[in-house]
Amino acid sequence: MNDHRVYGMNYASIHRAYEEKLARKGQAPEDVAVLERWLTGYTQAELKACLQRGATVRDFFDGARHYNPESDKIRGVVCGVRVENVEDPTMRRIRQMDKIIDERARGKALEKIMNRK
Repeated sequence: MNDHRVYGMNYASIHRAYEEKLARKGQAPEDVAVLERWLTGYTQAELKACLQRGATVRDFFDGARHYNPESDKIRGVVCGVRVENVEDPTMRRIRQMDKIIDERARGKALEKIMNRK
């Protein structure tokens, strides 16, 4: 198993960076939590607990109890990496989250992001 440096980062700092990105692009920062819950299956209370306790990126993604089956339909390139080709499951989930945040930042509607075809 590869241990990427990002795995040990505090997920709350990444969550805040996602919120700031959406705000800069004129989107609601609250959409980050909506997308996180959609992707991971966390409830709002579980998400809040992860952020408050300082869960690492690995803990956040590997601790999710139910990944949305639609997440397999998230395709595209993030930072020069094709999301669907990432073999490591944790890194793929990170890239999927990055991708849907990017889509929202560009103005794609939440409904279209969460109802992939």
